[in-house]
Amino acid sequence: MNARHILVLALLALAAVFIAWFAPQSSPVAELLVFAFPPLALAMGVLRRMRTAPFWAGVLGLAWFSHGVMVAWSRPAERGFALAEVVLALVVIFSASLPGLRARFAKTK
Repeated sequence: MNARHILVLALLALAAVFIAWFAPQSSPVAELLVFAFPPLALAMGVLRRMRTAPFWAGVLGLAWFSHGVMVAWSRPAERGFALAEVVLALVVIFSASLPGLRARFAKTK
């Protein structure tokens, strides 16, 4: 399994976490559009091999990481979802950055 497959799986899992997190609310439409749609759209972009999709996944991964840490710290009732968001955001950031890191630190012969 390469970094692209891991990235797609992490983005889909992140979208599933957001759907499970916000679905019990009375009006989750706005939350789902703001939180669940971007990882789904980025997963589709990565599957279609759009060149900028991994970059934007990594950038948004930083925002998801920050959001997860903030919620885990401030709302103990939602800590499980927030920590899942933190872990998946780290996987997104690492898997989006891995091809560039490999190219940068590859030994030249």
